[in-house]
Amino acid sequence: MDHLEVRELLYFIALAEKMHFSRAAEQLGIAQPALSRAISRLERRMGVQLFERTSRRVSLTEAGEVFLRESRKVLAAADGAVRRAQRAARPQRLVIAAPPGTGAALLSLVLDAYRSGPDPVPVEVLFTVDLAAALRDGTADLALMCGSDDLDGLDTVDLLDESPVALLPAGHPLAARGSLTARDVRADTEFREQPPRVGLDEIIDRVAIGDLVVVLGASATSRLGPSVVAVPVTGAPRSRLVLAWPRATPLAVRDRLTGAAAAVARSRPDVDPVSAGRDHDRLSVRSG
Repeated sequence: MDHLEVRELLYFIALAEKMHFSRAAEQLGIAQPALSRAISRLERRMGVQLFERTSRRVSLTEAGEVFLRESRKVLAAADGAVRRAQRAARPQRLVIAAPPGTGAALLSLVLDAYRSGPDPVPVEVLFTVDLAAALRDGTADLALMCGSDDLDGLDTVDLLDESPVALLPAGHPLAARGSLTARDVRADTEFREQPPRVGLDEIIDRVAIGDLVVVLGASATSRLGPSVVAVPVTGAPRSRLVLAWPRATPLAVRDRLTGAAAAVARSRPDVDPVSAGRDHDRLSVRSG
């Protein structure tokens, strides 16, 4: 079949989100019959039925559900390509995304090391909880991320790994323990396997008022006040910190930043550099 057009994806997504031909057509600024013909033509070209249609409702088929997910990825990639091309046409600048409150000390050291190198370009730091989206839509060039984040479609290099600690309210029955097992932590009714998608300071505030118990990397302890206690956790996986980027990121930019990050990792006594940090000459790039 011929290549699909972006317009066809926009028509399909609008109908999939509205589940109503008239409302989708109104959103798109076209007539309903034109939208109906476009969707039917799309289904014929693909050779699959994307929608179930009755006189009373419209719903996605299983194939339609898959195509909706993939169509959104395609449009996001197209938007990202436009943003990266626009940035390439302007004076050079590097945008690094980072989670609010997490890894700030490490990022500061990495940027200092990068700026002290040859011919650094201006750097802007974007603090956001949606790091993967910032990379995929072209808002950021690289991001400081956790190895457990959504890294699908991104290239990464390991920087550091950290021992896990449980964040507990100061008055918690387990707060005075020298260490905890993963089972101890999971038994708490306020424990959450995945931290909320908010900044570290808000996570700490939620722990302080007794609404949350969570396991994070040991570097989080640098921001704790007296109302929150960090207790080492045995039997839990270590937290891995990575530098991630879309494959369109220039190699020269990537290599200089990973080199700066590796140098910083080797110099920090409070974290364990993984193989990437120990020997930057043998950096292992992973493709997601």
